Amino acid sequence: MSDNNKNIQQQYEGFLSTPLLWSGAFYGLHQLELPSIATAIFEGKLSKNPRLGKRVESFVVAYLQLFNDISILQENIQIQKNKITIGEIDLILLQQLTNIHLEIIFKFYLYDDTVGSSELEHWIGPNRNDSLIQKIEKLSTKQLPLLYKEETQKFIHTDVYKMLQKVFFKAQLFIPLSKSKIVFEQLNSSCVCGFYIYQHELKQFKDSKFFIPQKMDWLLNPHKNVTWLSYDAFKEKTTLLLLTKKSPLCWIKQPNGEISKFFLVWWEA
Repeated sequence: MSDNNKNIQQQYEGFLSTPLLWSGAFYGLHQLELPSIATAIFEGKLSKNPRLGKRVESFVVAYLQLFNDISILQENIQIQKNKITIGEIDLILLQQLTNIHLEIIFKFYLYDDTVGSSELEHWIGPNRNDSLIQKIEKLSTKQLPLLYKEETQKFIHTDVYKMLQKVFFKAQLFIPLSKSKIVFEQLNSSCVCGFYIYQHELKQFKDSKFFIPQKMDWLLNPHKNVTWLSYDAFKEKTTLLLLTKKSPLCWIKQPNGEISKFFLVWWEA
């Protein structure tokens, strides 16, 4: 396996090991829940689009093809009106005898209890420009209703009114380093895969080593086989990112050998 193929496989394994954000129905959104399978070899085709979201869509398609009772009928359907794209339908599936419109979501959220007043509202994007509640509202009011627009009928080969609508919503959650106990009443606590820290908290890790993966490798489960940075080199590399209000996802290897995933955020508590 080439280095590039090995890297793609590691991304796929990180995707597979990330849990669904909730089970069953949540705010009217129903998860597509499937039996767990052993880690599989990625044998699908990758989207040429360099965005992380498109990479995840390729992984979802490969994953769904492992199930004998699922057939993918259409994917990445661009819905157009007067030659202008007004939206996209991710997937149309046939599961046993049921047609399903499936929307795919893979997100990274950080817990900030200064935002909003409920568990759902506390989860925000690492750069504070999106949130879980906003994504749920967008799914409920825009992405799923797109199926029933008149323009959509021209691009879908099956009766939209006989379809179920489901989501495949995975997420990696990060909690403040100083707040290890957070009560999960609605979301899957197994999605927590790391922590986040403010810049002024970084000095407590001056004896550790660091790594800054590229965006596509945010999916990866952290491992030791990377080129680690010293504390000073890491601080220098991240300073400019923080000044431009970008919160990098990073790995840390502590002196005892423990490796963790974390965000270094640009804002202050």
